[in-house]
Amino acid sequence: MSANKGWWVPPEGEDNLSDKFLRKTRESPLVPIGLGGCLVVAAYRIYRLKARGSTKLSIHLIHTRVAAQACAVGAIMLGAMYTMYKDYIKRVSEDPEK
Repeated sequence: MSANKGWWVPPEGEDNLSDKFLRKTRESPLVPIGLGGCLVVAAYRIYRLKARGSTKLSIHLIHTRVAAQACAVGAIMLGAMYTMYKDYIKRVSEDPEK
């Protein structure tokens, strides 16, 4: 077997990584928004690490984690509310016979 194991090519029917990421982003656009918000908050809080004053490092890092998680949970909640709206409220308004 002389297959080059350093390069893996997906089968013909499967998407490559960028196509799969774009498809998943179109299906649920709030996931990348939540991830981006999480990264922005974490980067800002780490940038502000020197200006934390007399706060202990561990407390500053805990606050950073909580703020980043709040962005992710907020995006999940918005996605859940949008899905509920799309599935229940919009569908009920389109079916006048029920």
